[in-house]
Amino acid sequence: MSVSPQRFDLRAIAPQPWRNGAGLTREVAFGGASGADFDWRISVAEVARDAPFSAFPGVDRCIVLLRGAGMRLRSARGSIDHALTTPLAPFHFSGDVALDATLVDGPSSDFNVMTRRGVFRSEVTCERHATGLRGDDVTLLLCSAGAWLVAGEEPSTLAPMQALLWREPVESLRVAPIGDASALLVVRLCQDRKP
Repeated sequence: MSVSPQRFDLRAIAPQPWRNGAGLTREVAFGGASGADFDWRISVAEVARDAPFSAFPGVDRCIVLLRGAGMRLRSARGSIDHALTTPLAPFHFSGDVALDATLVDGPSSDFNVMTRRGVFRSEVTCERHATGLRGDDVTLLLCSAGAWLVAGEEPSTLAPMQALLWREPVESLRVAPIGDASALLVVRLCQDRKP
């Protein structure tokens, strides 16, 4: 039996302002009791000025630069010092640590995946060529550039900032870019099953 995905256009999701006024967040999807009490959470943020990133104890994070020159992420004690300046290059870090984000050259937008440690694990990759993909317990495909064909019983085409989300296990997917300079973010969330 096939599993049907949810379809999102990120531009149609209403942005929510940060408490500190330094940016906006579009919550794409979450698993768990709520967006605040989540097992996993996927969102896109627009960072308008230098700002602190809140700590999320017990949460593992991944951030990917989508647009703009990026930012430098630093923790107060220096355990993290990362230049998030390469588009579509995932950066994984512990949410236990509060960070300061300093913009490099103007506003930036980034893609975020958060997973509750011991409940889910994430894998985030960027595809640029036709390929077969291994699915997982939760799988999301986000077109970042160009257009993509997602093969299956009901083929779908994704334009920039459109996404497909499978909330149930999917074994495999076949994706292919339509034209040049296409990029597809692939998120796989796996339940952290204890032996």
